Amino acid sequence: MTGRADPEGKRALFESPPIEIEDPLRDDPLVDHHEAEGHEALYSAGPREAGTTLLTCSECKVRSRISVVETVVRIMTISLWDPRRSYTRWMQCPSCQTRTWCKIEWLG
Repeated sequence: MTGRADPEGKRALFESPPIEIEDPLRDDPLVDHHEAEGHEALYSAGPREAGTTLLTCSECKVRSRISVVETVVRIMTISLWDPRRSYTRWMQCPSCQTRTWCKIEWLG
């Protein structure tokens, strides 16, 4: 082994490359541009994107941004709906992979 972390380049096949999101308000002095740190970085689901939903798990409290298609697939594969609860869907969490009550924000 030559000391490289990934000598065969397999990581490039299975990981998406990091991208920088263009911020139109980057040079605006009235906008606070702090980096997410600590608790905010851990529980942040990123910026709102078209075609995605925000799913919050009641068990692990992680907020995950997943596609609408993946959300519908998770709902169709053994889920329950109880509108009286604050976390209305019993389904598999994309973060901890356990079946628990989740909250879906369709426009989040």
